[in-house]
Amino acid sequence: MGLKPGLCVETQQPPVFGKGLKVKTLEDSFGRKFPYLRLSVTDVCNFRCTYCLPNGYQKTGKEQFLTLPEIERLVRAFAKLGTWKIRLTGGEPTLRPDFVDIARLVSNTPGIRKLAFTTNGYKLPEKVQSYYDAGLRAINVSIDSLNPANFHDITGHNRFQEAMDGVHAALDTGFEAVKINAVLLKGQNDNELDSYLEWIKNIPVSIRFIELMQTGDNQAYFKKYHLSSDVIKQKLITQGWQDTERREGAGPAVEYTHPDYKGTIGLIAPYAKDFCKSCNRLRVTARGDLRLCLFGEAGFPLRPLLQDDSQQEELQDSIMKAMQFKRSSHFLQQGDTGITPHLASVGG
Repeated sequence: MGLKPGLCVETQQPPVFGKGLKVKTLEDSFGRKFPYLRLSVTDVCNFRCTYCLPNGYQKTGKEQFLTLPEIERLVRAFAKLGTWKIRLTGGEPTLRPDFVDIARLVSNTPGIRKLAFTTNGYKLPEKVQSYYDAGLRAINVSIDSLNPANFHDITGHNRFQEAMDGVHAALDTGFEAVKINAVLLKGQNDNELDSYLEWIKNIPVSIRFIELMQTGDNQAYFKKYHLSSDVIKQKLITQGWQDTERREGAGPAVEYTHPDYKGTIGLIAPYAKDFCKSCNRLRVTARGDLRLCLFGEAGFPLRPLLQDDSQQEELQDSIMKAMQFKRSSHFLQQGDTGITPHLASVGG
């Protein structure tokens, strides 16, 4: 790839590959470590969310996503570099016929301690047990409104009850973490905080309010519907909610708890000061490009190195070298959205 030597440090973290074995840890030039990989397994999505794919997924005829053997080699390489948490994303990842096989493969990879996925809840009630049996233990379900009609307007589908039933099925099945993703949209769902709070009063789920982010193709939409999560933050603080310490391997949300609620609230505010300071995750697209940032300027093609087992060392070296190019921050505040046309293209 013609890259300069990157950074990789040897640590004395608890060994995962054998007693006394040192584990490599990916680290960038700003001292941030990356134990967390978001792996997109498809760009295809069956929803038409207004903030992501308002016209639905458009086939290109080039839907040649990573195969199971390629995914196995990729995950093995990242695990040997210290990655222990993987989230499977899309598009809608469960649309892949071999999704359960992918999950089982990843969960059985030495070194992977936590396997999560993000879904729109499609057929979740009937399939959640198979996902759990494959090793998935954490789930994020996108529910952008608790009003069925509003849910339909935002997603283009009348599947509100299916998604809600899927959430409760995940809890009943034994998932360790059940979270709800809701993209904040001014004038559309920003008045639903009380409804979400009432819902989580007695169930242990976490609501993730996510600020709308500008991408390559949604500038007009962004200007119309973007709302700072500070609006939610101030309401929470007024009602006695308190932010908590960030846990190891956690995502970007600032978590709020309240003694009277079983559930929690998380705020993801990418435009906030120092948002990228705690970045701990990398991304790989469904076609095998390493993305150092959701809004980066380039991808590093790993797929040529996923064709046989003999390329494992070269693959690991390429991943390490790429870290040299990770920037200190995204530059969304300046309107720089990088090469991301929409969130479905890189898994959010």
